Amino acid sequence: MEKVTSNPHIAIVPTPGIGHLIPLLEFAKKLLHLHNISATFIIPNEGPLTISQKAFLLTLPPGISYISLPPVNLDDLSPGTRIETRISHTVARSLPSLRDAVESLNGAQKLAALVADLFATDVFDFAIELQIPLYLFFPPSASSLSLSLYLPELDRRVSCEYRDAAEKIQIPGCIPIEGRDLFDPIQDRKDESYKWMLHHSKRYRMADGLLVNSFKELEPGPIEALQQEQSGKPPVYPIGPLILTDSKSDDPCLKWLDEQPKESVLYVSFGSGGTLSLAQITELALGLETSEQRFLWVIRCPNDSASNAAYFNSHNSDDPLAFLPEQFVERTRNRGLLVPMWAPQAQILAHDSVSGFLTHCGWNSVLESVVNGVPVIAWPLYAEQKMNAFFLAESVKVALRPKIGENGLVERDEICSIVMGLAEGDEGKRIRSRMRELKESAAKVLGENGSCMQILGMLGQKWKNEV
Repeated sequence: MEKVTSNPHIAIVPTPGIGHLIPLLEFAKKLLHLHNISATFIIPNEGPLTISQKAFLLTLPPGISYISLPPVNLDDLSPGTRIETRISHTVARSLPSLRDAVESLNGAQKLAALVADLFATDVFDFAIELQIPLYLFFPPSASSLSLSLYLPELDRRVSCEYRDAAEKIQIPGCIPIEGRDLFDPIQDRKDESYKWMLHHSKRYRMADGLLVNSFKELEPGPIEALQQEQSGKPPVYPIGPLILTDSKSDDPCLKWLDEQPKESVLYVSFGSGGTLSLAQITELALGLETSEQRFLWVIRCPNDSASNAAYFNSHNSDDPLAFLPEQFVERTRNRGLLVPMWAPQAQILAHDSVSGFLTHCGWNSVLESVVNGVPVIAWPLYAEQKMNAFFLAESVKVALRPKIGENGLVERDEICSIVMGLAEGDEGKRIRSRMRELKESAAKVLGENGSCMQILGMLGQKWKNEV
């Protein structure tokens, strides 16, 4: 009797946060479209799915489904617990329900692979026990992956806090970097987040392969170093740039952009979780005003309400525009647009009117800039963003990075100078030219015969062979 074969199915374990969910879903959509490989997302959480998560999951095509696991209780963690620690505890405490879900899927149809997010390495043990091929999906940069794999060695070599290291730190394949620009969660070696980062980084080598959301033309040094054969290191597959696609919006800000001259608008956004202090919002507003450049600013309420209680009590704390300098909105009405809370970033960056992006340097935002050829003002806030900002400014040379003043703020004169420099200065022209080259490279990588498609084809065939 002829053997009946079925299309491969994989399980994907993301960790909470829309920034990690988006590239994983784009990865799954490409596998489904190119190779008819279906997928089930198994999502651990500490509470109900967020509105943004639900909205995004509703767009899934047939062939990609999801299971939302029972929320775990993190009430025993202190209010100041870092997000990396909360995420790691969420996965660790979800292991019984994660295992049940994976076993059920594997029983219904032998899974061709289990793909886990970078903070979900605790699923590795039962995946190996169930003999399911195991892959790590690393949403940030190849530079960040190189640091993560090197972290156990760095932990042994450096005795002080990395920010206090006398010499720059040499990460394999990267230009030397100041210790203070490494990941935020490893800056305090006594904090639990550092222990979790070490825990996960040591387990990456248990995987059968490491998938990183980047491409060689963007990060040649780190990717070459990662792909060098080393004992005990899994193969590394650069499968990027995977960014949000098929997003549609009729947001009024897009109509406003239609009315602006070509390459004239600076887009200002600090991502889904980025906020500024009241003092920093004031400096940013006045710097943008003084520059006299057009801007579209996605603005959120200040993050220091506790220390400015009297001020906040006298303002509408739900209206971000209430915290801007007096008459700022009126003075900039003809050349600026203020959008509270959220805007359709993928479509904004693809718009002809956008000339630059003042960004927190989250990796999804970086890749969206590259794919659309939009030069960057790098303003990192947390996580691995300082490292991304350093990499963009010093290694790839597609970003300007404002200086922080002695008062801990990026001051209005510095903001004005750097915004005008990107728009009109010689360095801005060089950055713009370099970003156009990267845009072309990204288009080739994502083309029919590009490296991204070739690697996905190889993985697809490999996983088809598993069933």
